[in-house]
Amino acid sequence: MSSSIRSRLSSARLPTLGEIRAERARRAAERERERLSRDGEAIRARCVTLAGFVREAWPVLEPNTPLIWNWHLDALCQHLEAITWRRMTPRLLANVPPGSSKSLIVAVMWQAWEWGPCALRAMRYLATAFNDGPVKRDTRKCRDLILSEWYQSLWPEVVLTRTGETSFANSGTGTREGVAFGSLTSQRGDRLIIDDPHSTETAESVAERQATTRKFREGALNRLNDQERSAIVVIMQRLHEEDVAGTILKFGMGFVHLCLPMEFEPERRCSTSIGFTDPRAEEGELLDPARFPRATVEQLRRDMGSYAWAGQYQQRPTPREGGLFKRAWFAGKIIRQAPAGTKWVRHWDLAATAAKRKVSGQAATAGVKIGRAPDGSFIVGHVVRVLEEGADVRRTIKATAEADGKTVAISLPQDPGQAGKVQAADMVKMLAGWNVHAEPESGDKVTRAEPFSAQCEAGNVYLVEGAWNDAYLDELCLFPGGSNKDQVDASSGAFGQLIQKNRYGMLGVV
Repeated sequence: MSSSIRSRLSSARLPTLGEIRAERARRAAERERERLSRDGEAIRARCVTLAGFVREAWPVLEPNTPLIWNWHLDALCQHLEAITWRRMTPRLLANVPPGSSKSLIVAVMWQAWEWGPCALRAMRYLATAFNDGPVKRDTRKCRDLILSEWYQSLWPEVVLTRTGETSFANSGTGTREGVAFGSLTSQRGDRLIIDDPHSTETAESVAERQATTRKFREGALNRLNDQERSAIVVIMQRLHEEDVAGTILKFGMGFVHLCLPMEFEPERRCSTSIGFTDPRAEEGELLDPARFPRATVEQLRRDMGSYAWAGQYQQRPTPREGGLFKRAWFAGKIIRQAPAGTKWVRHWDLAATAAKRKVSGQAATAGVKIGRAPDGSFIVGHVVRVLEEGADVRRTIKATAEADGKTVAISLPQDPGQAGKVQAADMVKMLAGWNVHAEPESGDKVTRAEPFSAQCEAGNVYLVEGAWNDAYLDELCLFPGGSNKDQVDASSGAFGQLIQKNRYGMLGVV
C-alpha cells in the first residue's frame, strides 16, 4: 500500500454519536415535512373536530408518550367544542381526576385548535391556576405547539408577534395571558380558563380556601370581554366541599357540570345539556382502565387515604372533620386496652355480591367488635375488613371468632328472602358453640348509624389502639358521603346489639 493511501485512511474520521443523532433528526424532520406536504389536506380534515386535533397534535408535544385514548377525552372535547360553536352556555365546570390529560386539552390544545382549524385568531385567552408553575408550563406548551413546524405547515396564517413565557399574541389580535389565580386582576379575555385554582396544600386552610373562592366570585367572573358570549371553563379536582367547584354548585351559577369520578357511582351518573351521559353501567367501573388499572387505583386509594381519594378521584369531597361523625370527637379517645369487665359483641357486615366486588374492588366484609365498659362507655376494640368472597369469608369469620374467644357475642345480618335465611342459618351452624344471632336489618344505613354517632358526639366512645384506627376513622368521617360504608354498618350493628335487652340471649346491657 502506498504511503499516500495510508495517509488518506489515517486522516479519515468516524462521525461522533452526536453527529449521528443530528443526522437522524435531520432525516426524520425531512420525512415529516414530506408527510405534511403529501397528507396536509387529510390532516386538516381530521382536525375539524377538537378530538381529531388532539390526536394529531399529541406527538408534537408528547413525542415519547403514546396517546391512550379514552371516552372521557371525547367528553371533554365535545363540551369545549359546544362552547366554541355556541351550542351550550359558555360556562363549564369539569371535575375529573388527576392524570386525565385535562390541562393539556383545556389549557393547551383548545386554544391552538380555535386559532388554527377554527380560524378564530382574534380569540383572547386568559389562563390561570393556583400558582404560576402550571401557568408557565401550559403557556409554553401552547406557544411551542403553535410555533412547531407541524402546526405552521398546516396553519401558516397563525403568526405569532409576541412569544413570551406567560404572554404571547398573534397577528390577528389574538392573545394569551397567563397569571397565577391570586393575581387575576386588570386582565380580560374571551376565554377564561381556571385550571385547579386550589392547591392540595392550601385547600384545607379555611382562610386560604375562602380567599380563593372570594377571588373567584369577586375577581374572576368579571374578567370577560363579553359577559354574554365569552366563556369560563373551570377544570379541577375536588379538594373540599367549599372549594370553587362547591361554590359554583352551591350558588347555582349556571355552569354545565361535567363530573367524571374515577370509579362509577350509578346514583351520581353525569348527564349534561349537550346530550352527554356517562357511558358506564356497573358500580365501581373505572374511568380509564388502560391508564389507571384496578391495581393502580387500589394502591392510590391506600396511599392517599379515603379523604383525599374521595375528593380528588371521586369528585365527592366530604369535610375532613367529618359528616355524621366528626374527627374531633375522637381526639384523645385512643386507649391502650379496654377496661376489665367490658362486654363485647362483634357484628359482621357482609359484602353484597362477589360480582360487585370484582367490578368495584370496594365492597368488603367487615367485622367490628364493640364493647360496653362497666362505667357505661363504649369501646371499639378491633376491626377486620377483608376483600374476600365465598368460602374465604366463612374462614375469616370463623378464625376471628376463635381469636375473640367465646365471651364475645357474634351478630350477623340476614338478607331478605329465602337465600338470605339459608346463608344466615349456615353461618349460625358454622359458629355452633358461640353466642351468635342473625336477624334482618331495618332502616337505611344513616338511620342505623345515628344512635352510635350520638354516643361518639357525647364523647362516650373510645378506640383501642391498633393499625386499623386510621382507616376506620377515615370511613366514619366520610360517612355518608364516602363510597365505603361496611365498617360503619358493622359498627351500627354491634352498637345496636349492645344497647338492646337480652332478648336474643346475647351479652347486651341496657
